[in-house]
Amino acid sequence: MRILPIAAICLAAAIPAHAQTAAPARPGRLGLCAACHGANGHASMPGVPNLAGQQLDYLRDALRQYRDGRRNIPVMRAAIGPVSDAELDALARWYNVQPPQPQVQP
Repeated sequence: MRILPIAAICLAAAIPAHAQTAAPARPGRLGLCAACHGANGHASMPGVPNLAGQQLDYLRDALRQYRDGRRNIPVMRAAIGPVSDAELDALARWYNVQPPQPQVQP
């Protein structure tokens, strides 16, 4: 009957891993971002990059740079405004887990 305790240990170990992969909640600050980049990270305007599926660290760093003025793009500075680290992280996590849009072949 040693199989049952081993199975229980394996199951218990898998629960935290599953919890980490759960989809993040829709961020409260998504509105201004979604106006150009789309709620799911698929840009609705020409020349605006898609954010869906971007690397989490890249998104966090880019948002921090806009917020702190290291990337001086006026429209992004205005859109980000005084976002907190927690709000910034929520936005980055949201766009990171969105499925990228497939490339359209001409």
